[in-house]
Amino acid sequence: MTPRIVEILYQMIAFLFAISVHESAHAWTASRCGDPTARMLGRVSLNPIRHIDLFGTIILPLVAALSHFPLLGWAKPTPVDPRNFRHPMLDDILTSVAGPVSNFIVATGALLLLGGISLSSISGHTLVMGLVAGGDGAGSDSALAPVAMLLFELMFINIVLAVFNLIPVPPLDGSHVLRHFLSDPVRMVYDRIGIFALLALVYLGGGLLGSLIRPFVHFYLSMLVKF
Repeated sequence: MTPRIVEILYQMIAFLFAISVHESAHAWTASRCGDPTARMLGRVSLNPIRHIDLFGTIILPLVAALSHFPLLGWAKPTPVDPRNFRHPMLDDILTSVAGPVSNFIVATGALLLLGGISLSSISGHTLVMGLVAGGDGAGSDSALAPVAMLLFELMFINIVLAVFNLIPVPPLDGSHVLRHFLSDPVRMVYDRIGIFALLALVYLGGGLLGSLIRPFVHFYLSMLVKF
């Protein structure tokens, strides 16, 4: 396989794992807050098959990877019935932010493992610094190159998904926080125009998305070079 195909394969593996963690976190938190709907449907699972949406999880990310764009997409929405929550507003917010928080946790775990590889040997340090500098690691003679490449994609994609989902545009997770502080008439309009705002953000707001995501990526990379 060519280095580019290997890179796309790693990106898709990392993306499927990231969305599985994200949706499982929603389902697990909802269950802890009193709503067993998602848990009863088997959504507290890292099996990506339980979360796959054909277009949002397979087609769109694959097209993005082939087009050299960051992998953006979505999974099958986690079913939540807020009527079962013990504290409707608080529990809805907790359930919503659990997904992005889980992605930041995975990204941080990948960062620490990459740091361990960097500290393990001179070749490991060279490999990780090459990935930070924008290389693909394919030319490294380190036996840890495949692991480091996968961990780097895992870190990057989880950061992108976490920040993207925190944007307060319906139906993204961040909107579930903001909507609770809106009046009923404003909330109705907010929910109705959400999908159009989301499409505009994805297809027309590339510069805005980049400006939101870039500081978080730079922070993680700056932490990585300290190892």
